[in-house]
Amino acid sequence: MPNDESVPPTRRRRTLLAATAFVAVCLTAAGCGAGDAGGGAQAEPRQGGSGTSAPPPSRSAPAPERTSASPTPSAKPSKSTKPTGGGATGPLSGRTVVIDPGHNPDNRLHTREINRQVDIGTTRKECDTTGTSTDSGYAEARFTLDVSHRLRTLLQAQGAKVVLTHDGDRPYGPCVDERARIGNQERADAVVSVHADGSAVGNRGFHVILPGPVRAGAADTSKIVEPSRDLGTRIAGFFVRDTGSAPSNYVGGNSGLDTRKDLGGLNLSTVPKVFIECGNMRDPKDAALLTSAGWRQKAAQGIADGISSYLKG
Repeated sequence: MPNDESVPPTRRRRTLLAATAFVAVCLTAAGCGAGDAGGGAQAEPRQGGSGTSAPPPSRSAPAPERTSASPTPSAKPSKSTKPTGGGATGPLSGRTVVIDPGHNPDNRLHTREINRQVDIGTTRKECDTTGTSTDSGYAEARFTLDVSHRLRTLLQAQGAKVVLTHDGDRPYGPCVDERARIGNQERADAVVSVHADGSAVGNRGFHVILPGPVRAGAADTSKIVEPSRDLGTRIAGFFVRDTGSAPSNYVGGNSGLDTRKDLGGLNLSTVPKVFIECGNMRDPKDAALLTSAGWRQKAAQGIADGISSYLKG
C-alpha cells in the first residue's frame, strides 16, 4: 500500500474513514480480539486490525489458492454470470457487485480439468482446487454457494446489480483467471470471493485476504491495492459485529487481514476485490458455526454490510 504522501487527499480521507469505521465496529463487538463472543471464532486476522490504520501485510506462509476451473470446450457456459437485481431502487442502485463462490461442488469429479495450469501473471497455478470440508463431510463448495446466495439476496434488496461467477450450474470451475475476468468485464464496483479455510484444529476465526502490489505479465494490481484494502477493512469490521466471531488466531497477526501476491483471482483483477475465509472447517468449534444456517446468514449479513459501507463511501 502506498504511503500517505503518495495518496491523493480524497483517497487518504476514504482510507481514514474505513479505519475509523473498523475501530467503531470492533468496539461495538466488545473488541476485535474477543474469544468466543456469540459463539464465534477466536482471534484471527480479520481485515482491518485493531488500530486506526490498516495493518501491515501478513508474513505468514501462503495457503493454496481457492477458486474454480475455467471453461474449456467441454464445459457448459455459466448461466450465473447473468446479472440479477439492480432494477429495484435502494442505496446501492446503479452499483455492480460480483460474488465469487469459491470452488465448485463437482470439481472433485473433474480433477484433470481443474489441475491444468493457468497463467496468474507471476507464475502458473492450478485452474482450481476441490476445496476443503468439515470432518463430517460438509464441503466448502456447498458452504460458499449457500453464503453467496444469502449475500446476493441482501445486496439485491438494496438495489445492487449482482453477478455470480458461477452458481453450481457448470460441470466444474470457473478457473481462477476466468473468475477475475468476470469481475473485470462487469466493471464491478466490488468483488468478494467467499471461502472457508482448512487448517489445523485449534486454528480459529476468519480473515480477509487483500491483493498485494503485483506487476508481472498480465497482472497489475497497482490501481486496486488501496480500494481493496478499504473494502476488506470494512468487511472485516462488520463481520465481527454481525457474527460475533473474532479475527483469525493463526493468520494475519490478529488483524483480520492478510495480504498476498500468489492468488490469481486477485492478481488478475482490475477492480477492487478481496477474499474472505469465514472460518476453519477443520476445527470443531468453527465447523459448528459454518454448518449452522443461522450463522451463515449472519456471515452473509456481515459481508453485505461491509460491501454496502464501502460502496456508500
